[in-house]
Amino acid sequence: MSRTRRLAALALLTAASLCVYLLEAQLPPLAPIPGIKLGLSNIFTLFTYVYLDPPAALTLLLMRILLGCTLTGQVSAIAYSLAGGLLAFAVLALLRRCFAPGQLWILSVFSAMAHQVGQLAAAALILQSRAVFWYLPVMLLAAMAAGSLTGLAAQLVIKRLKADQRKKERKVDGR
Repeated sequence: MSRTRRLAALALLTAASLCVYLLEAQLPPLAPIPGIKLGLSNIFTLFTYVYLDPPAALTLLLMRILLGCTLTGQVSAIAYSLAGGLLAFAVLALLRRCFAPGQLWILSVFSAMAHQVGQLAAAALILQSRAVFWYLPVMLLAAMAAGSLTGLAAQLVIKRLKADQRKKERKVDGR
């Protein structure tokens, strides 16, 4: 893939991720505990990680966090989002080789759980209280559900894209 095409793909994926983030921000909270949401924009991060490469996915993640928090007026949430997002990305990068390509949803669950741990660690530092870790069990359960959903969605999109590419290659080869 040429540099121009890669940059265009990354820009498009970042814009789509940001749109989904902004739409999700308009939904009512899923639970009375702050920090629990579906995280549907993470589908784009996972897809970018696999389809392009890890640096592109990290760029998408950082742009989505910075622009998303700014556009929604949640500038104070940047610290929580960055802590969670970077820890989730690190877990994704560390565990990527441990799982087969068809197990992206499992990686997503671990990343989502790491995201919650990162958010709570940021909250503990900002609030100067370890009491926030009492929320950890509930946050991890929510992360497992949301991570499964986003991981399965990204996995299905990638599977479909690969099937379409194989079909295209067969047509070109005349099979």
